[in-house]
Amino acid sequence: MVKFISILCVLLMLVTITSFAAKDAATVKAIWNFDEEPSEADAFDVIDSSGNDVNGTFFGEPTVVDGIVGKALHFDGETQGIKLPDEEGINTGGPFTNRTIIAFFKCDDASIPAKKQIIFEEGGRTRGMVLYVFESKVYVAAWNRAEYNWPGAWPSVDIDSERWYHVAMVIRDGTNAVEAGKFEMWLDGEMVVSEPGGQVFAHAADNGIAHMNGDTFFHDEDGTGSNMHFFGGVIDEVEIYNSAFDAADFGEYAEIIQSATSVEAQDKYTTTWGSLKNQRMTQ
Repeated sequence: MVKFISILCVLLMLVTITSFAAKDAATVKAIWNFDEEPSEADAFDVIDSSGNDVNGTFFGEPTVVDGIVGKALHFDGETQGIKLPDEEGINTGGPFTNRTIIAFFKCDDASIPAKKQIIFEEGGRTRGMVLYVFESKVYVAAWNRAEYNWPGAWPSVDIDSERWYHVAMVIRDGTNAVEAGKFEMWLDGEMVVSEPGGQVFAHAADNGIAHMNGDTFFHDEDGTGSNMHFFGGVIDEVEIYNSAFDAADFGEYAEIIQSATSVEAQDKYTTTWGSLKNQRMTQ
């Protein structure tokens, strides 16, 4: 009987691992941490520290500031953003069955009426993904309006101005069909909602940080154009993985948020993140 229970426990663990594929360091596609000090020759380059060379270019000149993790960029909400190149592992390949996009952000004013503030966007009107702020809510979204016709999902949660948050969207084991529980929104290490979704096929429209570099799709269907919907505030540590993070993976980032929003000294969360970064580099 004891042996049977042990075997059953192992099987249950295997099912859990299969159903909830954790962060896989081998699937990292881009990390823009804004910590690099560009040389004069590369003054307008945004370095991808993942090693995949998905380096971006400044649109306007955002300001380098102290972030929640090392350095970060402050965007004015009017004329500043980052343009990102096409990349097989991010948008021109696929189909993408697992995806995690994460970012730390802090809005100067999250409540501006009728103003969308993009944190990150990739793809276009037919297929794509976007993270943005609108009227004191942060949204994450993905859609695939061809192949199997996933209209998209736009979960959101209330946020405040002048506060650090960690936001993430996850596609988990998406297939060529709209199925329950395939699309997730996470905030500060907690899953906000799980909605129907599926995989996303190649989406070669332009990619951007802190502005709309090309067409996208919002909850109210607006989203045609370029060089608009600028973010006002600070963005730090934008990361893309083609694996689906689980609660333990998000716990690392939640720890940073908890430290940053506590009354403890600032050097505590800087030290904590430094430790986590060292762990990540040695995995």
